[in-house]
Amino acid sequence: MQTELAPEFRDTDDGREAEAILRKCVHCGFCTATCPTYQLLGDELDGPRGRIYLIKQVLEGKAPTRSTQLHLDRCLTCRNCESTCPSGVQYGHLVDIGRKIVDEKVPRPAMESATRWLLKEGLPSPLFGPAMALGQSVRGLLPEALKAKVPAKQEAGAWPTASHARKMLMLAGCVQPSMMPNINSATARVLDAAGIQTVIAKEAGCCGAVKFHLNDQEGGKAQMRANIDAWWPQVERGPEAGGVEAIVMNASGCGVTVREYGHILRNDPAYAAKAARISDMTRDLSELLPDLVPALKARVRAPAGVVAYHPPCTLQHGQKLRGGVETNLRALGFDVRVAMNESHLCCGSAGTYSVLQPELAYPLRDRKLGHLRQLQPSVIASANIGCITHLQSGSQETPVRHWVELLDAALAKA
Repeated sequence: MQTELAPEFRDTDDGREAEAILRKCVHCGFCTATCPTYQLLGDELDGPRGRIYLIKQVLEGKAPTRSTQLHLDRCLTCRNCESTCPSGVQYGHLVDIGRKIVDEKVPRPAMESATRWLLKEGLPSPLFGPAMALGQSVRGLLPEALKAKVPAKQEAGAWPTASHARKMLMLAGCVQPSMMPNINSATARVLDAAGIQTVIAKEAGCCGAVKFHLNDQEGGKAQMRANIDAWWPQVERGPEAGGVEAIVMNASGCGVTVREYGHILRNDPAYAAKAARISDMTRDLSELLPDLVPALKARVRAPAGVVAYHPPCTLQHGQKLRGGVETNLRALGFDVRVAMNESHLCCGSAGTYSVLQPELAYPLRDRKLGHLRQLQPSVIASANIGCITHLQSGSQETPVRHWVELLDAALAKA
C-alpha cells in the first residue's frame, strides 16, 4: 500500500515506521475474518483493514475526528490479525502510532479522559495494593460491575527459601501481587522444584504497557527504563558470576511488552542496547516447560478432570507461542483441552479494555466461556491475569486459575 506522508510526519520516527508498515499491506482482508470486533459489529472500520485505512488517511494529512478515535479505541490490540496476515504487517505497532497521533489531535470528553487518567496512574501506583485490599474486604457489598474487577482475597502461600546456582529474574507486576499473589509464589515454588531460584528486583514495577497503550507513551517508556535499571546489575553480571540466565514472565501481557523493549527504545541512545538485551533474555514461563517436565514428571500428581485452557492473545499472537502449555501439561498428566471453536479469539480482557469498552468486552467474554464450557471442565486455566480475572467474572460455577497454580498444587500433592 503506497502512501504520501504529510509534511509533519515525513521526518519523524513514527512516520517512517508507519510508512514501512503500510508498504507491506496489500489490503487483502484476511485479517477481517479473525478480528473479534469485526465479528461483533460487522463494520469494516472496526476491523484491521478499516483501521489501517483510517490511520493512512491521518498520516496523509486528513484531520481525524472523534469517529476515527472511537474506531481505533475499539481495537483490542489482540494482534490476531498479525497471525493471519500473509504479508507480515505489524499492525500492533501501527495502531500504537495511529492512536498517539489521533489523541494529540482529537480531545476526549472530560469523563473519558478522567477514567483513562485514573487507569494509567492508578494501576501502577503503590496505592493500588491498599485499594484492592479495601475492595476485597467489602467485596460482598460492591455493585456487580465493580465486584467483577475485585477478585476474592487469595493467599499466596510460602515463598521458597532455597538458593540455587540457576537464577531467573521475574517481574512481579503492578496488579498481580495484590489481586492474585499466588501466581507469583506458585511460579517461584515450581521453579524451585526444578532447581531454579526466582529473583525479584524490588525497584522494578509496571512493565509500562498500561501507560503506553493508553497513549502516555513517554510515561510507559519511563517505566521501561526504570525496569531495565533495576534488572541490569543481575543481567550484566551473568549466570557465571551469580547473575541471572533469563527474565521469566508469568503474565503474557507483560511478557509481550518486555519482549518489545528493544523495539520501543531502539532510538534511545542510552537504553537501546540494554533494552535489546532485556528483550532477548525474556522468556514466557511456558517456554521453560520443556526443560521443567523431565525434572518434575515423577513428582507431579495431576488431578482428575478436564482443564479447559484459554491461550491469551498476548501469548499466541503477540509472542507467537502456541501449543507449549497444552503439550507439556499433558506430558505431566493433566487432561488439558482447548476450545474446539474460536480458541484464537480474544476473551475481551485486553488490559484496560474491559473497563473502557465493556459493551464489547463482556459479549466476547461470554462467547469465550460458552466455548470453554462445552469441554465440561473442572477448572479453566489461562496464562495472563487479565484474562483470568475477566473470565472468572463470568464463571461463577467454574474456577479460573493460572496454569502454574495447577502445576504447583499437583506438586504439593506428591
